[in-house]
Amino acid sequence: MRRRPFSALLAVAAVTLALACGAARPEGVRPPQSSLGWGFTHTEYSADVGDRAALRTARQALSAQPLPQNQHIMGWGAGNPEPSPGRYEFASLDRRIDLIRRTGGTPVITLCCAPDWMKGGTPGHTDWSRRSLETAPRPEHYDDFAALAATVAERYPDVRHFIVWNEFKGFFDETKKRWNYEGYTDLYNRVRQALKEVNKDNLVGGPYLNMDSFALGRTTHESALKGPWGSVDQRVLDAFDYWNEHKTGADFVVVDGSSYTHDDETPPDRFRAVDKFTAVDRWVRERTSVPLWWAEYYVEPGADTGRARWGGQLRLAVQASGMIAMARGGATTGFYWNPQNRAGRCAGCLWRSTELTDGTGGQARPMLDLLRRFDAEFPPGTVYRAVDVASGAARDVRVLADDEAVLVVNTRDRPLRVTIDDRTVDMDAHQVLWLRKG
Repeated sequence: MRRRPFSALLAVAAVTLALACGAARPEGVRPPQSSLGWGFTHTEYSADVGDRAALRTARQALSAQPLPQNQHIMGWGAGNPEPSPGRYEFASLDRRIDLIRRTGGTPVITLCCAPDWMKGGTPGHTDWSRRSLETAPRPEHYDDFAALAATVAERYPDVRHFIVWNEFKGFFDETKKRWNYEGYTDLYNRVRQALKEVNKDNLVGGPYLNMDSFALGRTTHESALKGPWGSVDQRVLDAFDYWNEHKTGADFVVVDGSSYTHDDETPPDRFRAVDKFTAVDRWVRERTSVPLWWAEYYVEPGADTGRARWGGQLRLAVQASGMIAMARGGATTGFYWNPQNRAGRCAGCLWRSTELTDGTGGQARPMLDLLRRFDAEFPPGTVYRAVDVASGAARDVRVLADDEAVLVVNTRDRPLRVTIDDRTVDMDAHQVLWLRKG
């Protein structure tokens, strides 16, 4: 398993210490990188609250191989950071950032969502309904939201990566029946300027658009970005193009999406459906050269809420295939949406709930093992190589390889014997297999 060089870890530590102390960057230490690798997003419940023993177990699992970790500033585990103008409450966000620091992760902050008073609500009051949470700040409060972003950046001087907003929430224009990309781009540019004024080394990205797709023939907004998996909504592509043309700059570009359609329908071949990720990657890469991030990616309906229904091995196989598809298309960073809940059973969770007191709480699950291995074997900068798959088996497996490792996924629900680079291996149904060079 490939490890990041120890010298690189020392360099990051030196930068963090210098910035925290307000010092100039030491000579020879490079600025933060715009590609982070493969990590996850904290959601409503995570390893910052729960049974003490379970918390210790989860944190040990996360510390064993640190990963990039993303946290929103309001919602998904964080309270209202500014309930009324100039009055800040950062306790819950502090707790999450501290968890990321204690487990050695690279922290990423998503600047969403906005306090109620920026959306026309009453100062001091927080409406946690989904409709309210997903409302965008009013234009007259764009500067207030940018100021809040700057306050967040000042509070966490070791955080260098910031995503502006989430999925254009609240920016759909019901009158024009399209995204208000002008409004989002205005907000983005103001937030980016505020973050750069705090520290020019802060790295900022957007637009975090959901590359929503429909089954072919099911929408009047069909686009040329299509395949057996469906067609991406043309209105989404229009929004991306506007932002890309009118933004003042971006250190990385952010998208998200699922391999299934807008109606939560999975195409007949779940493994071919993930080719959507590769297609989206290539479409974006034609328009910008900055690193490409996936803030969220889903291959199974209900996975974002922990209500997924597939068997564990099938879920793991399609998830691995989706990550392969993103990497093939040119993505260098991706965040798995970790749907932890308080119940004992959580389909697709990275670790067992830290609320459990039966001795199993916090234990790593197979999805975390896959994420850690993928991040270790295929970090940013990996040069992928072609793999020789024996004739007749190419449609049965998904493969990703570099000069040190080969990831093979059996897409069939039956055992399979396959020859990879002149090496014959037997695979169980939907097995995810790692091979070493030679």
